[in-house]
Amino acid sequence: MSALPTTGREWHLVARPHGWPTPEDFALREAAVPELGEGQILVRTQHFSVDPYMRGRMNDVKSYVPPFRLDQPMDGGAVGEVIASRDDSLAVGDHVLHGLGWREYAVLDAKRAAKVDPSLAPLTAYLGVLGMPGLTAYAGLLEVASFKEGDAVFVSGAAGAVGSEVGQIAKLKGASRVIGSAGSDDKVKLLVEEYGFDAAFNYKNGDVAKQLKEAAPDGIDVYFDNVGGDHLEAAISSLNVHGRAAICGMISMYNATEPSPAPRNLAMVIGKRLRLQGLLVSDHAALQPQFVEEVSAWIRSGELKYSETKVAGIENGVEAFLGLLRGENTGKMIVSLDG
Repeated sequence: MSALPTTGREWHLVARPHGWPTPEDFALREAAVPELGEGQILVRTQHFSVDPYMRGRMNDVKSYVPPFRLDQPMDGGAVGEVIASRDDSLAVGDHVLHGLGWREYAVLDAKRAAKVDPSLAPLTAYLGVLGMPGLTAYAGLLEVASFKEGDAVFVSGAAGAVGSEVGQIAKLKGASRVIGSAGSDDKVKLLVEEYGFDAAFNYKNGDVAKQLKEAAPDGIDVYFDNVGGDHLEAAISSLNVHGRAAICGMISMYNATEPSPAPRNLAMVIGKRLRLQGLLVSDHAALQPQFVEEVSAWIRSGELKYSETKVAGIENGVEAFLGLLRGENTGKMIVSLDG
């Protein structure tokens, strides 16, 4: 057996970004790998996740998840191989999902890791389509937005890891129409040709409200919001009476240095009796077994498709994150340490 590593590289946040983050806000540092305590495991990271919510954690503000600490390793979803264990529940060679991404080696309590099966789905799927983004899509559409068969659904950020899954689940569950918005003509084509959306548009090609009305002449019943801003305003205009919106993210505002004008048509919420509800995936952990069972079956049957954008090498972790904020990913953005 080869000797266990004593040091590994990890990404630290070294300055709090103002507006768009820059590479200078981060540092890749060599750090000692801690000794294993009783009940702990050492995991060699194979892939880690970069996600839009991480931008909010770079600000020193009180939020639903604590901010990243300066000059400390960042964290996030990761999958890897157990290379040392002092817990009976996990053996060397097992693969696990855990929350200490952004580093080559992670030491953590075994109870904070979930064993995953690489024979059921590729390891990276547990960071995306079968992971936190997937559960966000599933819970947000079915529980928060109370989707029912026959609903017309609009998804913003529809080519991302969450949005692409929302649209496909809606189709599989009997939506009358699914519309998506994305930031390039190639992504629009992907939504319609690969993911089976009924219509899609490039929000950079013109007024969002006008493009949505053309794509959904009879209005929409459900809006899944990943973008906020002008997309939320457009959705409020197009929502039918008793429409529901699941507010998942507002990526259009994450790097803003000034408050954005709120939707100017919020008064419509009253007359249309709309429901706008925020969504945190952590509230829906009870759905996890049902979600994995249903979605993994759709993946195996080919009914649900997913995309991943992989960036190779821990040294490119920050560039992958900045690319995600710029919309350079299609589907889940993943940093792959296995090449």
